[in-house]
Amino acid sequence: MNIILLGPPGAGKGTQAQRLKENYGLMHLSTGDMLRQEIAKGSDLGKQIKETVDSGEFISDAIMIDLLSHVLEQPDYRVGVILDGFPRTERQAAALDVMLKSKKMSVDHVVEIRVDDEALIKRIAGRYMCSECGACYNEFSKKPVEEGLCDVCGSSKFERRADDKEETVRARLKTYRQETMPIIPYYLKKGVLREVNGMLGIDRVSEQINALLEGSV
Repeated sequence: MNIILLGPPGAGKGTQAQRLKENYGLMHLSTGDMLRQEIAKGSDLGKQIKETVDSGEFISDAIMIDLLSHVLEQPDYRVGVILDGFPRTERQAAALDVMLKSKKMSVDHVVEIRVDDEALIKRIAGRYMCSECGACYNEFSKKPVEEGLCDVCGSSKFERRADDKEETVRARLKTYRQETMPIIPYYLKKGVLREVNGMLGIDRVSEQINALLEGSV
């Protein structure tokens, strides 16, 4: 079973991918991790990817498909894969289909985690963490029991990720809407796209996805 998870940054794709991996024995393939691993291996392809990344250019569709093809040939991935972060465009989606067909594989499910932009911005922009132990908090939904002190280690030092700023989140959402959402009609036509409500709790989102995969909805 091969699954693509779609959704904007902060929608919970990584969390749901991990749960799918545990529940169904699938492999989670984050394209960002995949690129970093190939660079770390020092392969010819990895060196090519590093040069492209260091130059500030985007990795070409051809390289991405070639890398995915090599990864999917590994025995561990024969059980099925969860793709997170690819494809991002209709052209990539079409190229992925061609590559999978050559391996007698296909995309079985495309799950779109739908979220409300403003609520998502509030969720992400409110995040912060303890500088000492990394415990996570949110100024809107999960503050420390004692204001200004970490519940876990008692530290008074907190920090925010640079990309959690509201203006950064809005820019990333805009990019997702412009560049990635156009692939939704592509998968809709193929009859494999379903959506879940990503604004519910993590467990409820998982239940929706499991129901889709098991054909009960």
